[in-house]
Amino acid sequence: MQKNYFVIFLLLLITSCASVRKHNEQQTACIPPEKLREDVDFAYSKIKEMHPDLYLYISKQDLDKKFDSVKTTIQDPLTPLQFYFKLQPVISDIREGHLSLRIPSKRITKKEIKDLENKKGMFSRFEYYIKDNRLFIIRNKDSIENIKPGTEIISIDHVPVSYYTKRYRKLISSDGFNTTFAPYFLKDLFFSYYVAEKGYENKATIETLYNGKKKEYNLTRESKSEADLKRDKENKKLTKEKKINDYIAFNDSYNRNFRFLDSDSTIAYIKVKSFSGDYSAKFYKNAFEKIKNTEASYLIIDVRNNYGGSLEEIHKLYSYLTSEPYILIKPSQVNSATTPLKTNYFRKSNLLQYTFKTFTYPAFFFAQTFSTYKKDGKFYYKIKADKLAKPDKNSFKGKIFVLINGASFSASSILTSKLKNDKKAILVGEETGGANDGTVAGFYSYQILPNSKIDLPIGLVLVQPDIDFTHTKKGVLPDVVIKETMEDIIHKRDPQLNWILTEIKNEKAKNKKYLMH
Repeated sequence: MQKNYFVIFLLLLITSCASVRKHNEQQTACIPPEKLREDVDFAYSKIKEMHPDLYLYISKQDLDKKFDSVKTTIQDPLTPLQFYFKLQPVISDIREGHLSLRIPSKRITKKEIKDLENKKGMFSRFEYYIKDNRLFIIRNKDSIENIKPGTEIISIDHVPVSYYTKRYRKLISSDGFNTTFAPYFLKDLFFSYYVAEKGYENKATIETLYNGKKKEYNLTRESKSEADLKRDKENKKLTKEKKINDYIAFNDSYNRNFRFLDSDSTIAYIKVKSFSGDYSAKFYKNAFEKIKNTEASYLIIDVRNNYGGSLEEIHKLYSYLTSEPYILIKPSQVNSATTPLKTNYFRKSNLLQYTFKTFTYPAFFFAQTFSTYKKDGKFYYKIKADKLAKPDKNSFKGKIFVLINGASFSASSILTSKLKNDKKAILVGEETGGANDGTVAGFYSYQILPNSKIDLPIGLVLVQPDIDFTHTKKGVLPDVVIKETMEDIIHKRDPQLNWILTEIKNEKAKNKKYLMH
């Protein structure tokens, strides 16, 4: 029996190595132009087949022209990466933030992954800020070369940074016509794009500008010390606290945070970096029990830099923010009764997983088949969040403020749009990156372009908050507009949160004065 397991493991390992080699060979091969034009047609046909609200931000006529136009520019053989840089800007013009090609890149072997795990990142040890086409370092976590926060990176290996920012900005899809999303997403993905183009290099030369002085630094991918490796190992151990607060080992932080911001526990603060769903019900149960026990009067929810995630989690969270029965989202439209079956059930399955899924497929088939219904000539997918729900017994009764910015996307925008429409909260910050009136996501059909082999995930469900639509085709607008500057971030100032705290302080003073009279 043990021998059989070893044979299966060895077979999977050999297959994996061969798969990496084959994939990487394909990434460097040039594909004939007629085959690439076939991929353009394939991508557009699949998007039209599956996307439930394709022409919300662009007309069919204009989109047809864009796809036809990109085909006319393909006259020479291209690698998958070169082709990606031609096709993705057209898909980004659809202005649907969840719809995007996956950038093709070389794969690395398990040995190479292990080697990288034993080394520190080269660019990931800094935090960044993008303004126009300029890239700044705003945090130097390990004090590398004593580079100061506020330092601008002018070039990388003698290539101007502006070349990359202009090149990469065209790849970013955002919801509708907001202008706030791109700078956040670009600074987070800048080096993902860069590595996809350059590979995992071990050194790089950056030219910088600080206080009017230019200087060059040679960055290297340093090996981790024994202490670093030991800390990494400890960080991977999940305690009960780590589970509930959704610990992120990569940057040694928590996804969810709850605390009181004053000594008498009247101001509760909840920050969620991502609606991951993991242990979220327990987190909110604990937090709102404490809020109720202390009789807090104010609640601040911070979803800045939260790109979204679990619809189930924001449904649970909303139950603590209202005292009346509510419906979170409208019925979710799909293109057809068979749409839920297009989710690539066997995707990325090895031999053992494929065998197991073969046995469970009938249950999946019947569950998905009966999850749709037809009404007024349209098809809808059954989701718990579109049913009337009751508020939680520990729902908050005081005043709610919500912090938002351009990186509040997807589920964050669904939540904040609903709160604003229902007048449950005061929104502070800047316009969200996600659309006010909903988005297309839910679950995906993972298509592969037949010749370039580029992945194209297509959202299948139109998810819209149960609100009176604004039809602005933009993000959720704050009630109080306050922008954060790079200098605020560097000096750890928070003008948006400070505005709320000042507002609460003034309100408390007025209430105290009123009671005295």
